Amino acid sequence: MELDKPIMKTNMLFLIFGLWVMVVAMADKGITVNTSSSSSSRRPKVVNIGALLTVNSVIGRSVKPAIIAAVDDINSNPSILGETHLNLILHDTNCSGFIGTIEALELMEKEVVAAIGPQSSTIAHVISHVVNELQVPLISFGATDPTLAALQYPYFLRMTQSDYYQMSAIADLVEYFEYKEVIAIFVDDDYGRNGISSLGDSLAKNRAKISYKAAFTPGASETDISELLTEINLMESRVYVVHVNPDSGLQIFSIAKKLNMMTSDYVWITTDWLLAVLDSQEPPNPDAMGLVQGVLSLRQHTPNSNYKKTFITKWKNIKEKETNSFNSYALYAYDSVFFLAHAIDTFLKSNQEITFSSDPKLKNNNGSHLQLSALQTFDQGQKLLETLLSTNYTGLTGEIRFDPDKNLVHPAYDVLNMGGTGIRTIGYWSNYSGLSVNSPETLYKKPANSSTSAQRLYSVIWPGETSVKPRGWVFPNNGKPLRIVVPYRHSYKEVVTKDVRSPEGVRGYSIDVFDAAVNLLPYPVPRKYILYGDGVRNPSYSNLVAAVAENIYDAAVGDVTIITNRTRIVDFTQPYMESGLVIVVPVKKSKTSPLAFLQPFTIEMWLVTGGFFLLVGFVVWILEHRLNHEFRGPPSQQIITIFWFSFSTMFFSHRENTVSTLGRLVLLLWLFVVLIINSSYTASLTSILTVQQLTSGIEGLDGMLASNEPIGVQDGSFAYNYLIQELNVAESRIRSLKDSEDYLNALRLGPKLGGVAAIVDELPYIELFMSYTKCEFRIVGQEFTKSGWGFAFQRDSPLALDLSTAILQLSENGELQRIHDKWLASSSCSSKVTEIDVSSLSLSSFWGLFLICGVACFISLSIYFCRVLCQYRRFNPDEEEPHELPEPESARRSERRTFRSTSFKDLIDFYDKKEAEIKEMLKRNRRQVNGHNDSPL
Repeated sequence: MELDKPIMKTNMLFLIFGLWVMVVAMADKGITVNTSSSSSSRRPKVVNIGALLTVNSVIGRSVKPAIIAAVDDINSNPSILGETHLNLILHDTNCSGFIGTIEALELMEKEVVAAIGPQSSTIAHVISHVVNELQVPLISFGATDPTLAALQYPYFLRMTQSDYYQMSAIADLVEYFEYKEVIAIFVDDDYGRNGISSLGDSLAKNRAKISYKAAFTPGASETDISELLTEINLMESRVYVVHVNPDSGLQIFSIAKKLNMMTSDYVWITTDWLLAVLDSQEPPNPDAMGLVQGVLSLRQHTPNSNYKKTFITKWKNIKEKETNSFNSYALYAYDSVFFLAHAIDTFLKSNQEITFSSDPKLKNNNGSHLQLSALQTFDQGQKLLETLLSTNYTGLTGEIRFDPDKNLVHPAYDVLNMGGTGIRTIGYWSNYSGLSVNSPETLYKKPANSSTSAQRLYSVIWPGETSVKPRGWVFPNNGKPLRIVVPYRHSYKEVVTKDVRSPEGVRGYSIDVFDAAVNLLPYPVPRKYILYGDGVRNPSYSNLVAAVAENIYDAAVGDVTIITNRTRIVDFTQPYMESGLVIVVPVKKSKTSPLAFLQPFTIEMWLVTGGFFLLVGFVVWILEHRLNHEFRGPPSQQIITIFWFSFSTMFFSHRENTVSTLGRLVLLLWLFVVLIINSSYTASLTSILTVQQLTSGIEGLDGMLASNEPIGVQDGSFAYNYLIQELNVAESRIRSLKDSEDYLNALRLGPKLGGVAAIVDELPYIELFMSYTKCEFRIVGQEFTKSGWGFAFQRDSPLALDLSTAILQLSENGELQRIHDKWLASSSCSSKVTEIDVSSLSLSSFWGLFLICGVACFISLSIYFCRVLCQYRRFNPDEEEPHELPEPESARRSERRTFRSTSFKDLIDFYDKKEAEIKEMLKRNRRQVNGHNDSPL
């Protein structure tokens, strides 16, 4: 073993020598490798980082000093990177996509581990492909194009807010001020196009839209911009969203002011480029402020922290700066450098190396002089990217942390209003709670509330130094009046039709309502009426509405019914006429017979009524016979009295007076029953003599659906599709009728002769039709739809809302009713909406009354007979002599006689006696008994 030691030492020397020779040879070929295993544990002294920006620009003049200051602060603070220093390599992209690409390629040759920038979204798109290949993270402080967040650019990190959120904030502003259309003015590059595309998506979520996209090329001349603004000034919308580069943005407002487009009729909203310009000036340039009076703008929100205040103080001491102040992009650039430094520190502490290697895909072919082989891949680029995405840092701009889509968390903007010589903050926007007057930092501590009612901003000073919110639109000043389509009807021309004598060419109820509503608007509405249809038959109203939705016409004025399918493609005004579908059927007069007076009651009712007349008369006779001399006399006379009294109560003309309490009670109840019977008989007989009967079995909607008879509808009406699609009526049953004459003929013929059993149409038309026919037909059932007539406009037309308000004013001041009375006659038949029931009245309707009367008779008779029997028991018919005194024992036996020993004849004789005679005899018997008891034995 000892002999092996010298051999092993010799072998080790040869191995080390061989490795040294290999390293020297590889170094001569330009290949860098890790030659020592101990380097993994040793931090590099210097780490190269790059910076790409346009130095001579609004953003570049603020960003360059901020980046340099950040590098100096990091290198002077050992607590961040320790002994490692950052070496900043800065390249000027010169605001050119081509030069920016060349500068980026040159920067990649310098073995940088990451690059700060660029500020341009256009250059970022190109460079992102380069850094993807070389695996060098690209940290941009100014490229806000939303499409850069795509998976296509994994090495692109945005240290500022995406325009996706900025456009959401602008869309919320547009909704807050209740505007529906905007015109977008933007620079035609990746930054402008993609930002405005995102704005369109955000507006669509709020049911608003971009009515026109006004694009101009980068570096456009003043003449080009002037022509563009002149063109959009002729359009309807007066709400402009300006999304341009900071270096050319103020030129737009300078030209707009010359064109008198900064007055109270206009609304101007800009993205954050305007504040990038104004914040860089301390104080704000009066000339610049004079151009943007009343403009609304956004600024990326950064919290007012002590860290930020320290940076403001430090900025004043920076000598190499071209501006007195800085914009928010300087803060994001400063944070980008610090964020990268903390990520590099974490990266190095995890014992990671920083090495580069040649990319075999990059070779010089065909004698090219591009030196692509000089570009090297950062071997640990993927690891550094992961470290960046997981780093959480709080800087000048607040918390810096990426969400899963590689966007910064808590996006927020200041909402600013330019006025006078200063800039006024009127609120904030955040994707957490929308618009608010409270700063986002305070809202993050509360539950999210982005409801419409919670949105709030302070008051705005609009262009023209007014606090009155501009309407946001005008009629296009391009010589084109509003194209209003009017249905050329064949029937019911009172509603709307052609008028050759009128300058407008149309007339009718709908036209008068529309003109009256337009006259109430605070602005003129130039308009041109265009007839739709040939007048031979009614046009299809569904096709008419579709033509408005397809921008063939601007609006439709006429008897256009508001139904669900139409509201999906156009906007309607407030209904100016209530409407609904009803059913009309033919009727005929009923023929009366000589015995019609018997029809009000059924046979059973007549028999029971007559029986009760006799019963009550007999009961009253029984109750009155002993007391009332009018109910006494010979048997024949008493029978006549019973019949006379019974039937005379029918007319309340009985002449006999009732004196007994029970008789009066029975008579009172019976007279009440007679009153009800008389009233019912009179009403029923009146109906029988005047009623009209339906000629078909259709008595309402259910009857119509159950039958198989043909149904008529107005030609062109929505009722045709409604019956088929909603009520499942067979299409073969439906007949289209052109006008009121067709209505009349079809109903008179009836289904058996080729006509129809009923007509389904809207109530206003039916009222006109019935006034024509003098109530020859009737409405049956109730309206089975509830709708109305309105004026149709293209979706989101602001005129629809203004006219709705005007229609309500017409309704309140009575003008709408006056116009209605002028054109549409009210039908006197409209109240007779159902057939009158003329069936005979049966006993089932009155048995309760008869039962009460019968029970009263029974109770009265029972009480009366009990009273009579009691008297009869005390009465002795054998006593003829008044002075003869009976034996006491026999008297007692007489009083104890029972009803069984009494003959019926004696009872009848007793009943037939007058009540006064019976009482007198009972008194005499009582005195005789008392006298016998008083005599001595």
